Amino acid sequence: MAQRLALRRLLAGPGRALGTSAGRPSAFNVQDGGDFQERVVNSAKPVVVDFHAQWCGPCKILGPRLEKMVAKQEGKVVMAKVDIDDHTDLAIEYEVSAVPTVLAMKNGDVVDKFVGIKDEDQLEAFLKKLIGA
Repeated sequence: MAQRLALRRLLAGPGRALGTSAGRPSAFNVQDGGDFQERVVNSAKPVVVDFHAQWCGPCKILGPRLEKMVAKQEGKVVMAKVDIDDHTDLAIEYEVSAVPTVLAMKNGDVVDKFVGIKDEDQLEAFLKKLIGA
């Protein structure tokens, strides 16, 4: 488990995340509970949290689509990716019972949520509501 976590950190390191703006990634993989607290709950920006799993077909469709839409927001929102198999505690805490589940968080609070696949227009509306545009 520790080796897999170290490998994920290495692979998700700077310059490896999709959707970078001025060198800052718009999407990142959550490493552990402390990382989630620091980069999601304490974030000054709104955060879209994508709870997914490697084995989940719909997640493989939604993930890249959501990353693309977040990157289009030009830094107004960031995306945290949480693998439920690696971070079961976070999935339980945020009452994730199916994947993909996407939370919209502002100032540490969940302000919106959806489960399943959405098309680009629906994702854009979800993000605009989150950032107040």
